[in-house]
Amino acid sequence: MYDMNDAEPQRSSDLIPDGTFAKVTMAIRKGGVDGAGEIDKGLLKASQSSDAMMLDCEFTVTEGPLIRRKFWQMFTVQGGKVDENGVSIAWKISKSTFRAMIDSALGLDPQDMGEAAKQKRVLRGLADLSGIAFVAKIRIEASEDSRYGDQNRLDRVV
Repeated sequence: MYDMNDAEPQRSSDLIPDGTFAKVTMAIRKGGVDGAGEIDKGLLKASQSSDAMMLDCEFTVTEGPLIRRKFWQMFTVQGGKVDENGVSIAWKISKSTFRAMIDSALGLDPQDMGEAAKQKRVLRGLADLSGIAFVAKIRIEASEDSRYGDQNRLDRVV
């Protein structure tokens, strides 16, 4: 028997308002494909439409009136279109975002290139990013496919 009387009322499915600033925690949802090191075993998710490997990330608001609200986003970590040097363009964008997350989480000045700050930006693997808490600006991304609704996305790390 299950007594549902003490269950919380259903939460609104409305999107987080566009332009919201919130403290969030990022969790990585394992995708089953091994990354470069042992720490990233089973961490990556293969794209259905290209050679890209991605991190499947879930963001949870941790403070304020939108606490416990979630949104999801994929970050390419290898593959896809490449630049003139053969480096994944999407990986460069993802790497920049991950660095901003670390700077925000640790209170580092993005311009600080001292040895202590540089050492704090070194990860054993991408799995080290799971659980990171930082301040984010959240946006609404309009769906390009009428079968799906609009979604929240990470606009930028603050």
